[in-house]
Amino acid sequence: MSLSILLNGAKGRMGHAIAAAAAEAGLVICAATDVGDNPAASIARCDAVIDFSFHAATRPMLELAVAHRKPIVIGTTGHSPADKAELLKLAAQVPCVWAGNYSVGVNLLFALTRRAAQVLGSDYDAEVVEMHHRFKKDAPSGTAERLLEIILAERKLERSALRHGRQGITGERTPTEVGIHALRGGDVIGDHTVMFAALGERVELTHKASDRGIFARGALRAAQWVVSQPPGVYDMQDVLGLK
Repeated sequence: MSLSILLNGAKGRMGHAIAAAAAEAGLVICAATDVGDNPAASIARCDAVIDFSFHAATRPMLELAVAHRKPIVIGTTGHSPADKAELLKLAAQVPCVWAGNYSVGVNLLFALTRRAAQVLGSDYDAEVVEMHHRFKKDAPSGTAERLLEIILAERKLERSALRHGRQGITGERTPTEVGIHALRGGDVIGDHTVMFAALGERVELTHKASDRGIFARGALRAAQWVVSQPPGVYDMQDVLGLK
């Protein structure tokens, strides 16, 4: 499907990546806006909006999309829980995809992890290992956090079950703990492995990112999907038919 897209946050790293991916996919960026620009001047001639800007810009962009009945894809982060709750109510008035990670492969990893956690009982020890470049300032990664949330939810465990690394005499591993290990080094964009280990066998689910363009291509796929959906808030699991 050929779309014309209003890209908000066009000067950022993701904005540049989306513009490049759109050109490769034959999609048209009909307007590229950022701080100081007026997206209202061009939204009428676009089929959909993709917003990867700044959290303070989400509300005015959403209000504009609602006013013009335009589908919107939001990848902006940093909203407080209260703000996001209000914004989700506003976003539900139009077809909207809102996700924290637009990689197709990562979202498949989420679905596979959920299924594995459902099938493999507590006799399969669950561990998550992630690795990122030396410049990353937080740990564990947001993607690892989501993987942990899925495992905890399926096993009906609280966050107190998480074990961040191990050192010294820790005693035997308990069947209710979930391990998380963060590695940092070099220029690794993002590697994530979920391991379910039992006596006699081990299941590993791994995703490795080697190109930040995966997030841009996922956002464009979401835009192509959402234009044919009824009003409501969706995520990449919906886009990929994984629910």
